[in-house]
Amino acid sequence: MTETDAKDRSNRDRTYSITELCREFDVTPRTLRFYEQKGLLHPARRGWTRLFSYRDRARLQLILRGKKVGFALEEIKEMLDLYNLRDGQLTQLRITSTKMRERLEALRRQRVELEDAIADLERTVVVVDGMLKEREAKVPNTAAS
Repeated sequence: MTETDAKDRSNRDRTYSITELCREFDVTPRTLRFYEQKGLLHPARRGWTRLFSYRDRARLQLILRGKKVGFALEEIKEMLDLYNLRDGQLTQLRITSTKMRERLEALRRQRVELEDAIADLERTVVVVDGMLKEREAKVPNTAAS
């Protein structure tokens, strides 16, 4: 076994506390408990203490990435749960690829809509600022008196 293999194995055997994961991923304990309640994370318990595995840590990283790009928790859970199929992850990878391509297209459409909205708003600001300037020019300056 190489040194890298030994290090990988020791990382996989490592557990993480709620505090460690919260600090590393900038989330709250409530967030981790919520993901646990939704079946996305499966920490072991030692008394009242939750011990998160290397797998839980990896899943949390994927959950946060998925949320960042707009996937619903149900979609994220579906993609993560497909890992357990015994087909070499083919189903998981196919479905994940399809969902990611769909999400990418939706984000591209949103970007176009946002660019249009920004352009409209910029034009409206120019018009409103012009009207404001005209009105202010017609009102006598009473502050200078």
